[in-house]
Formats: sequence, C-alpha cells, structure tokens
Amino acid sequence: MLEIRELTISAILLRIFVALLLGGILGLERGLKNRPAGMRTYMLVCMGACVVMITNQYVYQAFDSGDPVRMGAQVVSGIGFLGAGTIIVTARNQIKGLTTAAGLWASACLGLAVGIGLYEVALAGGIATFAVLTGLQEWDFHMRRNTRMVDVYVELNKDVPLGEFLRNARDKDIELSNLQVEHDNGLADDILAFIVTIKGKKQYGHDELLRTVRKLEGVAYLEEL
Repeated sequence: MLEIRELTISAILLRIFVALLLGGILGLERGLKNRPAGMRTYMLVCMGACVVMITNQYVYQAFDSGDPVRMGAQVVSGIGFLGAGTIIVTARNQIKGLTTAAGLWASACLGLAVGIGLYEVALAGGIATFAVLTGLQEWDFHMRRNTRMVDVYVELNKDVPLGEFLRNARDKDIELSNLQVEHDNGLADDILAFIVTIKGKKQYGHDELLRTVRKLEGVAYLEEL
C-alpha cells in the first residue's frame, strides 16, 4: 500500500490517470447539461492540481526543504479566478454558473488529494461531488417549486400605476418586497419593468402564486427568476 504513495514513475502515472478519470466523470455530467465548463475543463483542472501536488512532493523530498503543501495552497485560492469566469449575472439579475464554479473548485481539490497520494479521500470526495451534482438536482428543483417566496421579473402597463398594482397584490394576500425598477432602453415607452420578491400566504402554492400575480390588472409579462 505504501508503494502507491511513494513518488515513483508508476505512482505518478497512476495519480495522473486517476485525476483525469475523476475530472472526466464530473465534467461529463456538467457537459451533458450544457454548462460553461465541460469534460475537458474539469479534466484539465483536476489533472493540473494533481501535477502541482506531485511537483510539490518531489521538491520537498528531493531537496529536503520547503513546505510540502505550499503549492497546493496556491491552487485552492487560485482556482477562484477560473471559477469566477463561469459566473454571470444576467440583465435581470439572475446569477448563473455558481454550481459550475463550485464544481471546478471541488475538482481541483480532488486533484490535490490524488496528487499527494490520498486516494481514499479523492475517491470518497469524487463520489460525494458526483452525487451532489446529479442526485440532489431533483431535490433542489422540488424545493424551489414548493417555496412560497419567489423573485419575479414583471412588465407592467403604465396605464396601471405601480401603487395600484401593489395594492391589488396585497388585496390578494400577497406580500411584496425588495422592489427594483429596471431601466431598460429596449422596453416600450408604455411598459414599466421591475424585479420584486413576492410571498404568498399559506393557502398559496408556488404555481398558484405565480398565476395570481400574472392575472393582476396591468401585468403584461411575468417571469420567475
């Protein structure tokens, strides 16, 4: 068992192979969902982190000096720049790419574990990460579909004052908060666009809440964010 943790040619090849395998599995799941970072990106991140740890171990053993985890620490912080590139904020303040960025960071961490020969942790972490990305997606969707507090983008006809829209919503037992008016030059002059958080009373389900707001007087368009 100790042989695969020592820095030999066979151990190096094994570590790089395992890193490519773990990164490929995670990246395949992301790629199938058409996310910004796909299989090749995840493989390169995981393998690159692995090579960094192998190099760090070599320097520490060959020169009998230095910190055996110093280079790995730079990977943990540096991967944030790559992850940040996958996060975008849309014109309607929707944040996309957070899961992809977190997956890239996790992939780098798995590569570091493999690179230092900690196969058990890398394998357990890889299985856990894959389970979160795949198995918990439906649960996350279920929770979002059953929440009674929703952020929505609304386009309101200007012949209905905003104050009247707010009163009509409250008359339907719908609370509104965090209202933010959008200044989009592409909108027609007779349209007022805004983002608002709506919260229904107990009798409202998620879909019914959206339907109720969509049917309020003056609402030309409504989209859940």
